[in-house]
Amino acid sequence: MQLLIEIAGWSGAVIILLAYGLLSADKLSSKSNAYQLMNVVGAAGFVINSGSKGAYPSAVLNLIWIAIGIFAVLRNRTVKGTPS
Repeated sequence: MQLLIEIAGWSGAVIILLAYGLLSADKLSSKSNAYQLMNVVGAAGFVINSGSKGAYPSAVLNLIWIAIGIFAVLRNRTVKGTPS
């Protein structure tokens, strides 16, 4: 089980870094669902990892990060012409 928790944490880190790299390279828009969902999935990996280790400030921060990403995706659904 500990191995899966480590994989979740490292995968989350890679996904968030990839999202930021793609954003910085102008391959994704900050308003795109792809960018927001990459952040949601990456933050979920951090929540699993940090929560299991008792790092509650990090877990709470990433829960808020997830909420922001979900809010953005839901907002995008109501706005026409949003990049995907």
